[in-house]
Order: sequence, then C-alpha cells, then structure tokens
Amino acid sequence: MTQQLTLTPGKLTLSDLRTVWSAPTPIALAKEAYSAIEGSCQAVQDIVAKGDAAYGINTGFGLLAKTRIPDDKLEQLQRNLILSHSVGTGELMSDEVVRLLMLTKISSLSRGFSGIRPIVIDTLIALYNKGIMPAIPAKGSVGASGDLAPLSHMTLAILGVGDVRVKGELVQAADALKAAGIAPVVLAAKEGLALINGTQASTALCLHGLFMAERLLEAGMVTGSMSLDAAKGSDSPFDARIHEVRGQPGQIAAAGIYRELVSGSAIRASHLVGDERVQDPYCLRCQPQVMGACWDLIANAGRTLLIEANAVTDNPLIFQNDDGPVVVSGGNFHAEPVAFAADTLALAIAEIGSISERRVSLLIDATLSGLPPFLVRDPGVNSGFMIAHVTAAALASENKSIAHPASVDTIPTSANQEDHVSMATYGARRLHDMAHNTATILGIELLAAAQGIDFHRPLKSSAQLEHVHAQLRSKVAFFDADRFFAPDIEAAKQMVVNGDLSATCKSLFSALHP
Repeated sequence: MTQQLTLTPGKLTLSDLRTVWSAPTPIALAKEAYSAIEGSCQAVQDIVAKGDAAYGINTGFGLLAKTRIPDDKLEQLQRNLILSHSVGTGELMSDEVVRLLMLTKISSLSRGFSGIRPIVIDTLIALYNKGIMPAIPAKGSVGASGDLAPLSHMTLAILGVGDVRVKGELVQAADALKAAGIAPVVLAAKEGLALINGTQASTALCLHGLFMAERLLEAGMVTGSMSLDAAKGSDSPFDARIHEVRGQPGQIAAAGIYRELVSGSAIRASHLVGDERVQDPYCLRCQPQVMGACWDLIANAGRTLLIEANAVTDNPLIFQNDDGPVVVSGGNFHAEPVAFAADTLALAIAEIGSISERRVSLLIDATLSGLPPFLVRDPGVNSGFMIAHVTAAALASENKSIAHPASVDTIPTSANQEDHVSMATYGARRLHDMAHNTATILGIELLAAAQGIDFHRPLKSSAQLEHVHAQLRSKVAFFDADRFFAPDIEAAKQMVVNGDLSATCKSLFSALHP
C-alpha cells in the first residue's frame, strides 16, 4: 500500500481518486468530520423518539412509503432492505472500481447529511484498509433511486453476508471479517437506505473510464506522432498559429504536445526538401483537431465526476434548522450528470480508436505510406500487418455501436414511482470494454509505426519517440517474417493500458491531470 490518504469529506481531488484507482491506498477519515456525522445520527434518533413519520426512517420504501414501520422492527426493516435489494448479476466489479466506490461512499456519508452512525463508516474504512473488497456484480442498476443493487452488495459485506474478494480470491464475508477482527454491523434506522441510495457505483465505473481515457489520449498522441514519422508526414499542421486562430483549448494543447514529440526527428529532416506531397491525409494532419476535441470532452467529464465524487446523493437528507432537525426528500440519487459524462467519454474513447485505425490503414498501404506493402519484407509470402489491421478495424467498428448514448434511454421501475432513470451505470460500465478495444487498436498502431520507423534506419526519430520505440523493442522484436502475432499485440496493448508510452514525457501531459 502507498502513503495513507486522509479524507476530508467533500474535498476529494482527481489526484486522490487516481491514486486510489491505481493501487490499494490506506485511508483515514479526518477527525473533524465526526462531529457532523454524530450530529446527523443524533437527529435520526430524535426523529424516531418523537414518533413522526419520516421516509426511510420509519416507513417503507418507494411505493411503500406510506406504510408505517413499528420502532421494534426498524433494524429488521434496514436488514431486509439490503437483502432484498442485493439482486445484482454479471461479472464482479474489479478491485480498482470497488475501491473508488467505497471511497466515494465513505466520503459522501461522512459529510453529515445521511443520519448514519460513525461505527458504520468506520467499518467500511476497516474493510477497505484490510483489502476486503465486497463482491459487487456490475449489472442491475438503472442509475436512479441510486445504484441500489450494487450498493446493497457492498453493504452485505459489513453485515457479514455473501462473498468478498481478498487478494483476488472469493471468500465468505463472515469468514473474512472474523479473520480481520472486524465485527459485523447491525444497521439502525435509515442506515441501510443511506448506504444503498446514491450514485457511487456509476460514478466509480465512470471514473475508471475517465482514467482509462486519459491514458488512451496520451498513448494516441504518442502513437500518432510515431505514425507521422513512419509515413514521412509533415509537422507543419502542428504550427501553433493554426490552432491559436481557432481557439479551442484542447486543440491548442494537443498541437503543442505533437510539436514536442516530433521535435528533432532526423526522419522528418530527411524529407523537408524535395517531398512532392502537399498535404497529408486527415488521420495525420488533423490529429490536434481530433485529439484536442477528445481532450476537452475528457476534461469536462472529469469536472463533472469530481463534483459527483464529493456529492451527497442519498435520500432523504437530514438538515439542521434552528428549531431542530428536518428530513427533506429529493432526488440527488438520479445519476443524469454521470450518464452524460459517460456518454461523452464513450465518444472520446471511440474517436481515439477510430483515427488510430485510419493511421494503421495508411501505414500498411504502400501507395500512401511509401513503406513496403503490409509493413513486411517479401510481401506475398508474408502477410505482415494485413490482418492485424482487420482486428483494429473490427474493434473500431464495435466501439461505434457501443458508443450509442445511454442517457437517452429510460425505463420506469418500482410500479412507476421511479418513472425516469439515467442508465448511468450501464453507460459507465461499457467504458471498460471500449477502452480495452481502443487500447488494442493503439497497440497495433504502436507496432505498425515502430515497424515503419525501422524501415527508415539508420535515420532516427525524435529522442522521446526513440525511447518509446526502444521500450517496445525490449518486448517485441522487429517483424521480419510472419509469426504468431497475437502475443505481440497483447504486449503492445499492455504498454498502452499501463501508461508506459507517456511515462518518460509525463510533463507534456501534466495538464491532463489536474
């Protein structure tokens, strides 16, 4: 584990969230947060003692809100809520997503508007720090009335019910808690509802997509720069004056990065004079325009998701008036902002892959690139990159279909009480598959561009691109003749997924990581 992260509720940064996503990171709650938690908890106890009906505290849920629950059944009400709402299905969320989910839930509950006891929050923190990850199926939420099913599966873990994952292995929650010395929680009034109402599952999935998209954007600019040199393209379209007169901030930033990445290339210098081509195809020439627009979408999604990560999104909420606490019902659990963020990230991820596929197509076409057909010596006997490009095309086309917006869909639930939903959880969940599709496309482009650069030897590319080339060649040899190709593609893909392509030039991409 890395250095401890101390949570001040409502003050999470994107850097904090990236840290937790990247690796297990111990967390602690700032001591000053406990007074607000305890005050909110006391407010719920006062409401129960007073005997007034309050939704989710001493009533049923959804369409059953008019059903009053006796005080002696309030604990059973909360436990039953968790058991009945744990209806998720499909593959389990990954540990990095579960860490984000738990972190944002802990932060939200700790702001002191949810009426939950400190012991419940402390138990969640204890599970997190012991590496006990609730087993949370990824499917089963429509992104309104909160992510009820996923968050119920999270809550099962602190009850000692169901399964959890410890060091990648599924074990029974009761056994994991006992081994870690953590006592199961008995939920009090409102606590079950506070735990499962909220947007933390969709937000965690979308943050995962955001951080993957950032890596894809960086990798796409690196591979695109390598392809430019491999195809002996021009760097004139990166001239700062072109982008300044348009004014799009992402485009301006991207053009600056491209200029830096190709600066000092001997390959570029070799065709400054006597090159009959006037303009390059769009996949080379318009990279700042396309990738810059993706940059802006990713940045905007990041702003939305940071707000949501710090938000209080359960219902009802407890506010303190001068004459005492008041319970206010609303709809912060509706994940429309997350749905829109997921949809824009899907567009960016799809486009990063789409323009990369076009560059692979260009490189294998000898009439456009000037390189050997399919990037291999003795073509005919060897097929070279012919079918690797087909894989890239298949994945780019698949992403086009998956990128259809989720936020425009809705379906009524809970006997029409919950009659408009965001579909944010699906919208965010699909980003993982899209990101891996695009990472594979970029991996194929990395292989193709490196192959093209090798054909220009002894000329060298820029210092930064040569370093990336050397990294690749330490894992994948030059493609001198047909061989089992899939392992090469997987190795290149993992370089993209792991952020290796931009590792030596992080300062260029610092603006992507506020």
